[in-house]
Amino acid sequence: MMNMVTRFFARGAPTLSEASPRDAAAFAPLHAAAFQRGWSEEEFERLLAERNVLAHRATVGRALAGFIVSRSAADEAEILSIAVVPARRGRGHARALLNLHLRRLAGLGVRAVFLEVDENNAPACKLYRRAGFQQVGRRADYYQHGSGAPAAALVLRRDLS
Repeated sequence: MMNMVTRFFARGAPTLSEASPRDAAAFAPLHAAAFQRGWSEEEFERLLAERNVLAHRATVGRALAGFIVSRSAADEAEILSIAVVPARRGRGHARALLNLHLRRLAGLGVRAVFLEVDENNAPACKLYRRAGFQQVGRRADYYQHGSGAPAAALVLRRDLS
């Protein structure tokens, strides 16, 4: 009985690892499902091949559960995208990816991390706030939603040093 319970909970815990251009085919459809304008497989291949890009993936079994991608310049980085499969949201996968990613960026000498988030994306705003990000700017009418009025992008920053 205990073995069955252990296996049940182990299936829910993601395995986190560094991503590569080989992950482009899996990242593209997830990104397209999560964002208004998804990036193509080719865009991901080019991005993930850049030397200053860091990406991590979360998998459960052999299935992609989520990813995070950032680009660095000097001692700063920008998180470009983070996405989790809809059926796996709310289980801490984004938090685990973000924590690993921030530790890795700090290990690479990055001192400050920036990102933009839709002000109406409450789960993402909560994730970033809990991770220590602070609002440093706001871009009005940045995100265009098909359902109506545009939304502002909040510019967030977290110092790693």
